Amino acid sequence: MTDLTTTPETTGMSIGGEERQARSGETMPVLAPATGATIAHVPAGGAADVELAVAAAKRAFDDGPWARMPAAQRARVLHRLADLIDERLPELYALETANNGRPIVETRAQLGLVAELFRYNASLAVTQRTDVIDIGADYLCYLQRAPLGVCAVIAPFNHPLVIMARGVAPALAAGNTVVVKPSELTPLTALAFARLAAEAGVPDGVVNVVTGLGLDVGAPLTEHPDVAKVDFTGGVNAGRAVAVAAARRFATSTTELGGKSPVLVFDDAGVERAARGIAFAGFIASGQTCICGSRLLVQETIYDEFLAALVAHASAIRIGDPADEATQMGPLISADARDRAARYTEIGVGEGAHVALGGREPELPAPFDGGFYFSPTILAGARNEMRCAQEEIFGPVLVVAPFGDEQDALRQANDIPFGLGAAIWTRDVARAHRVAKQIRSGMVWVNDHHRAGPSMPWGGLKDSGSGKQAGKEAFDGFTSIKSVIVRTAENDVDWYGDDAHDRLN
Repeated sequence: MTDLTTTPETTGMSIGGEERQARSGETMPVLAPATGATIAHVPAGGAADVELAVAAAKRAFDDGPWARMPAAQRARVLHRLADLIDERLPELYALETANNGRPIVETRAQLGLVAELFRYNASLAVTQRTDVIDIGADYLCYLQRAPLGVCAVIAPFNHPLVIMARGVAPALAAGNTVVVKPSELTPLTALAFARLAAEAGVPDGVVNVVTGLGLDVGAPLTEHPDVAKVDFTGGVNAGRAVAVAAARRFATSTTELGGKSPVLVFDDAGVERAARGIAFAGFIASGQTCICGSRLLVQETIYDEFLAALVAHASAIRIGDPADEATQMGPLISADARDRAARYTEIGVGEGAHVALGGREPELPAPFDGGFYFSPTILAGARNEMRCAQEEIFGPVLVVAPFGDEQDALRQANDIPFGLGAAIWTRDVARAHRVAKQIRSGMVWVNDHHRAGPSMPWGGLKDSGSGKQAGKEAFDGFTSIKSVIVRTAENDVDWYGDDAHDRLN
């Protein structure tokens, strides 16, 4: 049985079915955000390692069995992988909690989705049906779907295994091979996954993992001429660079980028239930989610009452050791992330908002006093045009602004460069559907937040990126469509014959 707790310093990267150190011999530390202590070292990969990984993936695609397997056989391997993931969940969520600092209760709930992503995409692979197109009585035209080849999956730190699986599962199910570049901050579960894939029977070279910095590994991977598609989750600037690099050589890309989700709270929402739900929307994962419900637009008639309820719920959130079942909020991923939350709090105050809660680092006992914690923070009295309301903070800082009527709420909700997610809190069913239709975003929750499943397309508009992760749309995005045209007429093609036009038209 694979030991998922083996340190990456020992196991190395996964390239072509082998565990390798970086060609340079260099390593980089992996920190526990809860304490700031080093918990592992991983290879500090570079362009030479990317070259090896892409070459291994290309050999596996061109010469190996994976792309040529019947879909049912490929699906059986992915179902075995899903079963292994489920069996090893306790190790995986403990590893991820140590690595990214999310409370273990959150991590356990989220990682339950990973195996389902593989099962869902395995099922898509065996249930594909192609179309027959009518192009005339003497022809049969049908469509075929084919895998693209080598695909790069670049995953972020906040949900390392789930977001990686959203790219890897459809890519593998469609018959592609992959090179995974995890965040340099949270590479441990990606390395563990590569070992599970091998144990499940995924052939050598089909799954490769290269660790390292974005500029050292991510850039050469997205620019590699043998990479047919890039699936990227991360910041807007990096995502734009990925899309440009892929487009330059006519490769495809899916980019899931930033967000600043508007949460519209109407005066019929029910103050207490909305406050409870929105505390979850904004503070889960310490606010480090791209769809974080961090921009609250509250109807003026309930603004003060709602703010008081939200402050009460947020102030009761238990902060501390993410490995403790009682902990409800863990640290931010790094000192830089913690300082960014503090800086945006100061920016908001400077713009005229006031701190209704938090705005500082909590006092915690050792060893957590060395961690990257920031208290749940609420900036009240904000305006939608403020930087703190327009720019992604990626931390536990919620901005609360008032609105007048429905049209004012929609105007403010859509007045943002992002378009990933949104939420509406109301008991009016007609209003919920009406407002959801007019919000410019890829996903809209009604009286909830964050909920998703393997079959739900995930992705946004505007600066939040392009394309979809998860759902049938993601699976199709890892394939190309080929038209096959068969002449079924009794007579032969003879365009230049004497009666050709009579016979061919």
